[in-house]
Amino acid sequence: MTVQVVYKNKAKSSNSGIIALFVDEKFQIKNRGGFLSNSEISYIEKISKNKKNTKDNIISFNINEKTTIILIALKKNLKSFDVENLGANFYNFIKKNSFKDISVISDSLKAKPGKDFIGRFMHGLKLKSYEFNIYKSKKTKNIIKVNLVGKQTTVSLRNKLMFRALEEGVFYTRDLVSEPGNILHPDEYAKRLLKLKKYGLKVTVYDQKKLKKLGCNALLGVGQGSIRGSYLVTVEWKGSKSKSKPLAFIGKGVCFDTGGYSLKPARFMEDMTYDMAGSAAVVGLMKTLALRKTKINAVGVVGLVENMVSGNAQRPGDIVKSYSGKTIEVLNTDAEGRLVLADALTFTEKKFKPELMIDLATLTGAIIVSLGSEYAGLFSNDDKLSKQLIEAGERVEEKLWRMPLHKNFDKLMDSKNADMQNINYVGGAGSTTAAQFLQRFILNKTSWAHLDIAGMAFSKYGGAINPTGATGYGVRLLNKFVEDNYE
Repeated sequence: MTVQVVYKNKAKSSNSGIIALFVDEKFQIKNRGGFLSNSEISYIEKISKNKKNTKDNIISFNINEKTTIILIALKKNLKSFDVENLGANFYNFIKKNSFKDISVISDSLKAKPGKDFIGRFMHGLKLKSYEFNIYKSKKTKNIIKVNLVGKQTTVSLRNKLMFRALEEGVFYTRDLVSEPGNILHPDEYAKRLLKLKKYGLKVTVYDQKKLKKLGCNALLGVGQGSIRGSYLVTVEWKGSKSKSKPLAFIGKGVCFDTGGYSLKPARFMEDMTYDMAGSAAVVGLMKTLALRKTKINAVGVVGLVENMVSGNAQRPGDIVKSYSGKTIEVLNTDAEGRLVLADALTFTEKKFKPELMIDLATLTGAIIVSLGSEYAGLFSNDDKLSKQLIEAGERVEEKLWRMPLHKNFDKLMDSKNADMQNINYVGGAGSTTAAQFLQRFILNKTSWAHLDIAGMAFSKYGGAINPTGATGYGVRLLNKFVEDNYE
């Protein structure tokens, strides 16, 4: 569904069609914005009296043959994400009722509804309106026209740029995650990332030949069973003239995960197209930072592979030497994401010497058992970084819950035949031992956080501002983290 937004400064005195007004919690109209007559206001208030105890915050009714009124109730002390969620709810409402042309009267707001209220309201509406339907043979052009009427439609230039950049970054992430595995395999993914150069980003692709020369055998081992290539791609943004250390964001990009010889069950294996959601969040973030010309230095690093079964695929029991020089016994080929990230983390730390590193990955099913689809798991070696990330998540409602790391978990990952093994066969603490494994590849004590987003990257039922399917989780969270702490 496409949303077309039209800004109008003045309202007409006589009206017909679908008119949306902002009201208080009791559905009382505080400001009419010169849009409705006294008799129309009286009629609306008479009808809305019977609605004041409803649990819904958006209601509609006809006031005559030509006019439908929508009342949007505003609670007191709305936070930024409350306003965005309200915009998303409004989109659901107009879509459900098949409304195609709506006039939203901004002057029905109270004098000071909050900074950039209309901008945030429309931002939530647009984020919710996302659809992925490019492979449907029957194309339908469904356009919802939203006319923003009144003097309070002004959005600050800074926020207008921010909202547009975030929408494009989130949609880019959702598009990548939504693509099927036969289309977005590692070869195609790497080609698409090269197109980000037009936004002023420096994109470098390391193919199999280069990775083999570097010694990234942990990453290459995961992809060796596929006919597709394996890649490490770096995406750099230099928004600061200073030579400050960059912020580094690393993403797991397993374009399809069969589990390898440790084969996954057939049921729901089709969902494993989203096992590259961590990488998609990283590149969506980098696109956002570039579009809004953020005055920081940042780098995104993604490992792109396909974990398949073939005569050349990695076997359980194989031992590989990682980029760090440490050896890994691969006891389970379905614990592949940590192998990809192991090389990506050490490579990022060594090449870019970053201020900090944050990795995102749909890493473990265990995190879904722990936190469901409400929080992503946060593991970190830095209390300050953890606090900053948690606070950023709360502000945009992409929540994080910190989980433990401890040296005692290390013994669960020790191997008799190599420096470590890639899975804990003793049982328990699946997400923590995976994070503990990753921490071994932070060689220079760089501040680091690992976000296990397995429960957040894809939704069967949709969320507050995301539809069913790919959520784009991580882009808004990390953008807010950068905005609050480094700008």
